[in-house]
Amino acid sequence: MFPPPLSTAPEVVAPEQRDLVWALGQICGEIATVLRRLDAEGAERFLRELEQARHIFCFGAGRSGFILRTFCMRLMQLGFTVYYVGETITPRLQPGDLLVALSGSGETGHTCGLVRQARSRQARTVALTAHRESTIGRLADVTVVIPGTTKLSLDQEEESHQCPGSLFEQTAFLYLEAAVLLLFNRRLGRDREQLLARHADLE
Repeated sequence: MFPPPLSTAPEVVAPEQRDLVWALGQICGEIATVLRRLDAEGAERFLRELEQARHIFCFGAGRSGFILRTFCMRLMQLGFTVYYVGETITPRLQPGDLLVALSGSGETGHTCGLVRQARSRQARTVALTAHRESTIGRLADVTVVIPGTTKLSLDQEEESHQCPGSLFEQTAFLYLEAAVLLLFNRRLGRDREQLLARHADLE
């Protein structure tokens, strides 16, 4: 059972709130609240952009970058041509390519700059952000809103017991894992052998 809604009273850490099971329940409850607000139509647009792109480029700063790296790995295993921006083997962005940018605030300077560059080169852009009216939210061709709490902790964001940004990052990871599951079904018919044939073996 998920925990009750958060109180607006001054923070008092009760003994049971020092327990790992309580912490896990709190996190799962917060994520469930955010997942109920996701837009299914936006998810379909995101999947279409992935499926139609010549090459896919991904970028996020900080923890967002680690999340997108796991997404890149899965896309490669599903048969997409995918790169992470900044790696030495990443080629030039071309018209018909796709940039996927992840930023909770939507205002991370480097990320905004890359979206502008991609648009100037006639590439498609997808923004995954908590704020549709943010800079990357307004710049991108497709904006997917993941309404979790960001490092900005703005009044309109979901309330969270967690560190600033954690709720957005957790929900973004699950959102991208759900996209992987749908693509696994659509492209490979859930054929594990096809996926494992592209799995790294130099490890």
